[in-house]
Amino acid sequence: MKGAAGETAGGLGPVMWRPNHGYDDVSTKTLGFWLYMLSDAMMFTALFAAYAVLGHAMNAAGGPLPGTVAHPTHAFTETLWLFSSVLAYGGAMIALKKGNRVGVMAGIAVALLVALGFLGSDLHEVTRLFAAGATPERSGYLSAFFALVFYHGLHVIVGVAWMLVMLGQVAVFGLSEAVVYRLLNLRLFWHFQAVMWVFMFTFVYLRGAII
Repeated sequence: MKGAAGETAGGLGPVMWRPNHGYDDVSTKTLGFWLYMLSDAMMFTALFAAYAVLGHAMNAAGGPLPGTVAHPTHAFTETLWLFSSVLAYGGAMIALKKGNRVGVMAGIAVALLVALGFLGSDLHEVTRLFAAGATPERSGYLSAFFALVFYHGLHVIVGVAWMLVMLGQVAVFGLSEAVVYRLLNLRLFWHFQAVMWVFMFTFVYLRGAII
């Protein structure tokens, strides 16, 4: 039996995915990443709280209101982009369990390309708003709105960069233990972005359409 994450024992599949395979560093390092995710969730919570306070007509300062800035139809398109990317990365995780290096790389590549579609759609919407004079300094409401949009968009950019790095590492190092725990942490990070987008879609875009 070999200890590499992608190797097999007796044809029963990757060793690290077999039950009772003993202690490994992957679980410990993944737990550490969960602690980071909790701190990031606190940052999002603070931004949502600020938006709850500033996201109404009183703080629009005579500028655009939530109903004219937050378009749920466009946000739904972005939702499809992001959730399709998460689905594609899920396919990479299925390939990882089977020790299929090519499948892992293919899933990551598709997830990356679809995520770029999300970023392109996000950038188009921000550019449109800026061209219409809806900029962060225009009002307290717009400051809170763009803080949420930019903070989430920054996370997606980090996720895309991370996927590029992991494509290179899988190609060079294979499915070693170090590579596997990074892939698992990226899975947590990427799913977290989808969860945060659900809150944004509901709390910012759908709510904004009825205010």
